[in-house]
Amino acid sequence: MKSILFLFSLTIGADWAQGLTITTEDYPPFNIVDPKSQKVSGISTEKVSEIMHRSKESFTITPYPWTRAFQLAQKEIDTCVFSTTRTPEREAQFKWVGPLVKNNWYIFAKVGDPRSPKNLKELKAYSIGAYRGDAVAEYLIKNGYKTDLAKADEDNPQKLLGNRFDFWASGELLGLSIIKRKNLSDKIIPILLFNQTEMYLACNLKTSHEKIDLYNKILQDMDRDGTNLSIENRYR
Repeated sequence: MKSILFLFSLTIGADWAQGLTITTEDYPPFNIVDPKSQKVSGISTEKVSEIMHRSKESFTITPYPWTRAFQLAQKEIDTCVFSTTRTPEREAQFKWVGPLVKNNWYIFAKVGDPRSPKNLKELKAYSIGAYRGDAVAEYLIKNGYKTDLAKADEDNPQKLLGNRFDFWASGELLGLSIIKRKNLSDKIIPILLFNQTEMYLACNLKTSHEKIDLYNKILQDMDRDGTNLSIENRYR
């Protein structure tokens, strides 16, 4: 019996010593990738980093294009990805830590567009831009909307202005950040909130339950002690 317990403790110890590979994308203000240094900041990034520090977990955070970041966490042991929208389709693909943040989904339009949809159903006749692999795009496709998918959301404002599609769907803060970065605030505006979701740290299914439970407990502690609010306030 003692030998079995000893082997079990060695297994757990090795699992915890290995640390985590954490992947992400540029999705400001939740994950912000510096284009020169590739260092990552942002609301979700700071929360994930604090969880890891409090758990004494060794970790790395590396940015990739979203599809690559997502697939690595699906396939690689001890790998997690954020900020990941938790959807019914993705539920069984990961173990979940969160929610880290809430994310409003908005329809963006060109300034002066006379069409004023009151809900998403009124856009069934139109083409909507989004980006490949994103939860917004998956939602639109699942519900039968005509979509034009870019490799990165950064490409969509110019495609909208170039009449490649009629409207653009994105996260509210991400869309506004891209518009501001491209100096297009006088040309593109958000016009319709159509969904609110929550985003998580999504971990490979082989990540131990002990780790996931600890990370979630730490995140709850961060809510109670004001850490999460303090992080969010730094990006307002």
